[in-house]
Amino acid sequence: MNARDSADPPTSVVAADTVAEPVGVVQAERDISLEVNGKSVSGEVEVRTSLADYLRGAGYFGVRVGCEQGVCGACTVLLDGRPVRSCLVLAVQADRRAVRTVEGLASDASQSDLQLAFSQERALQCGFCTPGFLMLSVALLRDHPSATDDDVLEAVSSDICRCTGYHGIVRAICRVRDERAAVDEGSSARGGEQRA
Repeated sequence: MNARDSADPPTSVVAADTVAEPVGVVQAERDISLEVNGKSVSGEVEVRTSLADYLRGAGYFGVRVGCEQGVCGACTVLLDGRPVRSCLVLAVQADRRAVRTVEGLASDASQSDLQLAFSQERALQCGFCTPGFLMLSVALLRDHPSATDDDVLEAVSSDICRCTGYHGIVRAICRVRDERAAVDEGSSARGGEQRA
């Protein structure tokens, strides 16, 4: 008979009311405040709540929760301008930081150029993964406006789409890249202002 099979109770049982609270216990809830799509959002949150769950609870349902392991990319948002998997970031880690979700892409109820290209190039079918691809694309084209087709393909391979086969997604991103480059060339040729 080994120790696990023993019917004898452990000898070091302490009554619950005599146990001292450990030093350095983390609070279970915390007040946080973040800027989401340019608007202040604040509230109390459990420290273990993911940013994805917090944003969805605040009404940002474009943030999708797929795998909850950072693999699929459906939950991608921009945190201080960088794409992150919001299922892997705790909401408290985003305290006093800027978050941009897919809801922040459109302006005055009109689609962004990326959203329009995704629609025109049939880069979506069920649409579940689309917000993550859009947010990834925003950062890609901002940081690498001259990305090659292979660069785009490599970037989008970090997200999972089970419907489209990625061709429409890559075409949409490359289309926007080319359209923006043409506008920038035209502005430069006329001595006009550069795009932000």
